[in-house]
Amino acid sequence: MDNDKIIRNFPWGHNRRFNAFPDYFRRTYGMRMQKVSVDAGFTCPNRDGTKGMGGCTYCNNKAFNPSYCLPSKSVTQQIDEGIEFHHKRYRKAGYYLAYFQAYSNTYAPPSKLEELYNEALAHKDVKGLVIGTRPDCIDDDIIDLLQDFSGRCILTVELGIESCYDKTLARINRGHTFNDAVTAVRSLSSRGIATGAHFIFGLPGESVDEMLAEAGIISGLPLNSVKFHQLQIIKGTVMEEEFKNNPSDFEYFTWDRYLDFIIRFLELLNPAIVVERFTGEAPPRFLERTVWGKKRTDQIVSLIEKRLEELDTWQGRLYKI
Repeated sequence: MDNDKIIRNFPWGHNRRFNAFPDYFRRTYGMRMQKVSVDAGFTCPNRDGTKGMGGCTYCNNKAFNPSYCLPSKSVTQQIDEGIEFHHKRYRKAGYYLAYFQAYSNTYAPPSKLEELYNEALAHKDVKGLVIGTRPDCIDDDIIDLLQDFSGRCILTVELGIESCYDKTLARINRGHTFNDAVTAVRSLSSRGIATGAHFIFGLPGESVDEMLAEAGIISGLPLNSVKFHQLQIIKGTVMEEEFKNNPSDFEYFTWDRYLDFIIRFLELLNPAIVVERFTGEAPPRFLERTVWGKKRTDQIVSLIEKRLEELDTWQGRLYKI
């Protein structure tokens, strides 16, 4: 019964049992803002031959890039079409964040980046930027540029880290080490730049215990926010063939196992880190298999919160400094 619920005083200032991104954003900026994706035509150093070819073994950008995102269109046109695309679903979004999402969005000369970022900010409905990139596409000149933008708009740099283990990063053809990620996070944070990170659970060769151990590693980084995704095997990728040939190398989570895992992970995670996502959601036509039925992101969050309440636990309950 509702009257029997225990009221906890969580350090993030609201009653949800994890440090939820929407609540953090409203508290910090006073409103809801929706991301609108932009494909500015970048590539990655593990695609163009600088560090390798073919990109990450799990990656097919078409699986998450909205249909209006085409690099043949200007940044402004993509933002206009993206706002129209999202309008029916997110009517409460008064303003938008331009999300430079596809590939590595700091992988260009600073002058080119400045031009693209400024075009996005010139849009009347855009109040900030989210820059998705790789840890090895961050250097002092890039940080100087990002620091300048962070002083005049809402800005978050979102680093694809994916795993804390070099053996995994090598196997999935990332082309960088975990130490590269640590260096990038600390360098950005030291300049006052809000930094998020993306991790994938279920990558080949990693056990559940290894994945749980990442909570302690992540907790020690000066991150503002994190995104967690379960591994999804996307059709046409190198990983699809690897999965077919060596399925025992993968912890391919069923929903029940993932729910148990993510609760245990949250209990170990630094409560100061904002959680933006628990799962990824690729269109079914791209998936090698669908094991979670028709669960959508909002339903999954509700199920996680329900389970946290049933267990009377929360993010950081077992966290140790």
